[in-house]
Amino acid sequence: MPYQDAFVLFWEQVKESAQEGRFAKLTMAKTIGKPNLRNIFLRPVYSEDSFKVLLKLRYRSRDTVDKEEKLTLEEAFVVLKSYLRKSFSSVLLFTTTKDVTFKINKKGAGSITENLPSFSDIPQVEKDIE
Repeated sequence: MPYQDAFVLFWEQVKESAQEGRFAKLTMAKTIGKPNLRNIFLRPVYSEDSFKVLLKLRYRSRDTVDKEEKLTLEEAFVVLKSYLRKSFSSVLLFTTTKDVTFKINKKGAGSITENLPSFSDIPQVEKDIE
């Protein structure tokens, strides 16, 4: 399956986990080459009226300041999609019920695998981050 189609299926699981209050963290890993960008993380920001994520771009160089931004899931999808296959070849979704891994192989095919959960509870992010 082309990685774009597999990522849409993977993202459905991300949205479902957020709606059900099971979303713990999402990490883009396995960099392609040696870019300055080391990881991208999404952490949940639950509030009474909405669900947002804290997007964090972590860099290798100490000269580059890590960036953080609070986004909706739709906004985060657009950002993460732009890094697929250019900078990262895998995305890991951690929920309280399972871990889901999305990978892109060298031929551009996407795959999704599930494992036992790494998180039993959800780490909270400060709500006042803008």
